[in-house]
Amino acid sequence: MPYRYILFYKPYDVLTQFTDNSGETKRSTLKDFISIPDVYAVGRLDRDSEGLLLLTDDGQMQHRLSDPKFAHPRTYLVQVEGVPDAGAIARLQTGVTIQDYRTRSAKVQLLSAEPELPPREPPIRFRKHIPTAWLEMTLTEGRNRQVRRMTAAVGFPTLRLVRSAIGHLRLEGLKPGEWRELTQTEIKLF
Repeated sequence: MPYRYILFYKPYDVLTQFTDNSGETKRSTLKDFISIPDVYAVGRLDRDSEGLLLLTDDGQMQHRLSDPKFAHPRTYLVQVEGVPDAGAIARLQTGVTIQDYRTRSAKVQLLSAEPELPPREPPIRFRKHIPTAWLEMTLTEGRNRQVRRMTAAVGFPTLRLVRSAIGHLRLEGLKPGEWRELTQTEIKLF
């Protein structure tokens, strides 16, 4: 039986797992959107993050894409509080220390316009006297809450985080909560 490869646009406030054993009030999980058995997320997106998630039952691919030694790029659109200056961008690019770890270098650019994204529900907080800016960040590692910790370390807390790409796979064509199978061409590029 061939492997399954699913590209999913994870909405805000959805757990990156199929069950919720927290005992809290019911929280949305992948099961609310995807009914394919035995596929698992490659990597994670926090509950308060949105965007591209790859699911598969191919253990070898899951390992290649998750293991930091393979350095697969992941791109994020990041709305931050304030407008980062060149010094903050340079620090993000060369790596920052978060907890007891120095991040790898990353591609980071300040976007000149807000990216076209569906509105988030609920919307992010709006403060009249504090501007926001959007960054595009491409990392080759994915530690727990890394993007949020990196932007906070340079003085610009993350307000909204959307993963827009995993390697050559892009978010385009999907809306929050939608998924599709990868094409044979997309699979071969891994």
